[in-house]
Amino acid sequence: MDTDQLIKTLAADNSHRARSVGFVLMLALLAAAPVSLLIFFAELGVRPDVMTAMRNPFFDLKFAVTLALAISAAAVALHLSRPEASLRGFGWYLFIPAGLLVAGISGEMMMPQRAPMMTRLIGNNSRYCLTFIPAISLPLLLAALIGLRHGAPARPALSGAIAGMLSAGLAATLYAAHCTDDSPLFVATWYTLATALMAAVGALVGSRLLRY
Repeated sequence: MDTDQLIKTLAADNSHRARSVGFVLMLALLAAAPVSLLIFFAELGVRPDVMTAMRNPFFDLKFAVTLALAISAAAVALHLSRPEASLRGFGWYLFIPAGLLVAGISGEMMMPQRAPMMTRLIGNNSRYCLTFIPAISLPLLLAALIGLRHGAPARPALSGAIAGMLSAGLAATLYAAHCTDDSPLFVATWYTLATALMAAVGALVGSRLLRY
């Protein structure tokens, strides 16, 4: 086999492998989703005033932030599943949800406030947030790690951390439908802490499970 043909064969194999990792990751997350949904509906459920809350742009912003986190983390995780990949050129994806939060906080600061800043930041559900986002995330994290094992990440701890962020983004999207704290300050504080916790768990487990 000549050199050109070898290069084409390797490129085709890498392309097929990348698609395979993405496909397995999607299937694994779909398989884990019913478990996370069961936890959500058994313990929390959708907030009773959801139809009214949908008129509040800050309620909608929560979903924009959490979905942006999940999508960005998925893209970075798939990129890192290749052995030669690094975070360079893809890390900025993770700043998209942060940018949305900054925009939301700025918008809220310019509006007439009905509650003090610390009241909006602490909210009424911080303990629930730190409990149930990780709880809902765990099945999704395990699924994400199983999916990424079909790749060959050179930095398993980092890949595991990104998988934790992916699972937290999906779990937080569910939790946001229950949470009555809509302030971007609350989301920036407690959702971020829950995400950081899952990133740490993902890094710890991924450092072993994703090693090859």
